[in-house]
Amino acid sequence: MAKTTTAMPKTAPRLKALYSTKLVKELQTELKLGNVHQVPKLEKIVVSAGTGKNKDDKRYVEAVKNTLTRITGQLPTERMARKSIATFKIRAGQNKIGAMVTLRGTRMYEFLDRLVNVSMPRIRDFHGINPNSFDKSGNYNLGIVEQSIFPELTFEETQVVHGLQITFVIAGGKAEYSRALLEKFGIPFDKQGGKK
Repeated sequence: MAKTTTAMPKTAPRLKALYSTKLVKELQTELKLGNVHQVPKLEKIVVSAGTGKNKDDKRYVEAVKNTLTRITGQLPTERMARKSIATFKIRAGQNKIGAMVTLRGTRMYEFLDRLVNVSMPRIRDFHGINPNSFDKSGNYNLGIVEQSIFPELTFEETQVVHGLQITFVIAGGKAEYSRALLEKFGIPFDKQGGKK
């Protein structure tokens, strides 16, 4: 007699479920939007790291790739230089200057959940993120000074210190809408308006 196995039903990530069941209605009301399709929506998160002057240092490049792989669960793609810069000995299309990972769907929401609830509280002297880092399209860019805030990395994996850039690509088109969405997801903005 053949064994029958029943697959466990996959549950949606916590933030994804929260967005579809609660946040969409709240944002539509708070932002006074006539159509539900106008509500801002997180489309993707791009996590990247440049190698800069360390582009020829294999240990540094491997540390960057390892960080991106461990914290996102995806293999990064290497980025080639778009412009030639003689001062830095960079030739367009020939030099690898960094790596990046694009997260969508389940992995995107899981990464966001870990970032907000586990990694950000580990930042020293943290007062919230800069509210002035939105671009004209309503996307948000967050700079991380060093990768040690991510608990997925061991002590040995943080010996080569490097920074990260996290870009939240948001459909909605306005910075105020995007900020409202990110605040609903629990991202803390600096109340001082980014001023020091």
